[in-house]
Amino acid sequence: MPLALLALAVVAFGIGTTEFATMGLLPQIADGIGVSVPHAGNLVSAYALGVVVGAPVLTGICARVPHKRLLLLLTGLFVIGNVASAFAPGFGLLFAARFLAGLPHGALFGVGAVVASRLVAPERAARAVSKMFLGLTIANIVGVPAGTALGQEFGWRAAYAAVGVIGVIALVALALFVPDQPRGAQSGIRHELRAMGNRQVVIGLATAVVGFGGFFAVYSYLVPMLTNLTGISDSSTTLVLALYGVGMTLGTLVAGPLTDRALRPTLYAGLALLAAALVTFYFTVHSTVPALLTITFIGAMGSLITTPVQMLLMAKAKDAPTMAAASNHSAFNLANAGGAWLGGLAISAGWGWGSPNLVGAALAVAGLGLAVVGGLVDRGDSGSVVITSSGAEAPASAGRTAAAQGRD
Repeated sequence: MPLALLALAVVAFGIGTTEFATMGLLPQIADGIGVSVPHAGNLVSAYALGVVVGAPVLTGICARVPHKRLLLLLTGLFVIGNVASAFAPGFGLLFAARFLAGLPHGALFGVGAVVASRLVAPERAARAVSKMFLGLTIANIVGVPAGTALGQEFGWRAAYAAVGVIGVIALVALALFVPDQPRGAQSGIRHELRAMGNRQVVIGLATAVVGFGGFFAVYSYLVPMLTNLTGISDSSTTLVLALYGVGMTLGTLVAGPLTDRALRPTLYAGLALLAAALVTFYFTVHSTVPALLTITFIGAMGSLITTPVQMLLMAKAKDAPTMAAASNHSAFNLANAGGAWLGGLAISAGWGWGSPNLVGAALAVAGLGLAVVGGLVDRGDSGSVVITSSGAEAPASAGRTAAAQGRD
């Protein structure tokens, strides 16, 4: 089990690195392909679009493919997309390559979360999923700064090539260490789509879009906030962004055990504390040490939300959790786009560089409201069982544990 989770974490590390490294290399990419930096910024949108489209489409098309084989196919597509990015001669082909690289992102996380949850006892499922997510958070500490430095030193193409190598390593690790997990007899796209119609799945996805939008409303404008309000130099912002990654890692470490113990209270607490932290940052952003401490805490609260939302969606989708789990990452990318847009509107309206914090806090509170509505609707529902074996529910004792999580 630890080696299988490590293999899944390596996949997550590669995904996190390629997703965010582009942002740090936009000037080099723009120079290399002869476009402006704002025009090169569309490459970030291309990847996000790939995530939004790929999560439901690929999981739907491959609804009958055994999970291990699907992980290998998706990781192979991830490698192809990043290698194609490294060799793309111009903007058009690079845009297509970034879209291709983003296509397997959500599906990989969705299938990986289902696989991870089935590697352990039901009462430890959230901890297993959070360990896979550690690869994503560690990428923000190590992978993104290293990829940015590599691209600045040897050219932006080297960064994408390095991610391709990480993908190959992940491919080998998945083949060696992840056990076979055949699909159940009821698997298929109709079964997955029917699960997506569950109102708790819909509320959970809406919670992710709105609540996590608060996180991205601030993250998208963190660098200009730090340079204009905190007074931190441009050369130091990379280290400060790594603090976000440290906070995200700490949040992920505690999210697993807390979610296993009490799913909904963990989600409520994460959204409430995120809102409080964003309001606090509106005031602490003007002083270096308080600002850095608040940034770390915001990163932790952002990650604290991820695992309970993922587990909630998998529980409510019952024995067809793959598309719901994958669509969660489409929701996160919609949150990224929506949060950045709303934060930008506040700045454009003349409310100041700190205003995205208040926008983010409002979104986090709105997300908390949606989560509470979901909890109220869910009272008395005994269907909150995370499926831990193919096509069948967990044993009775485990089912009681998971059902208790859904009611808590």
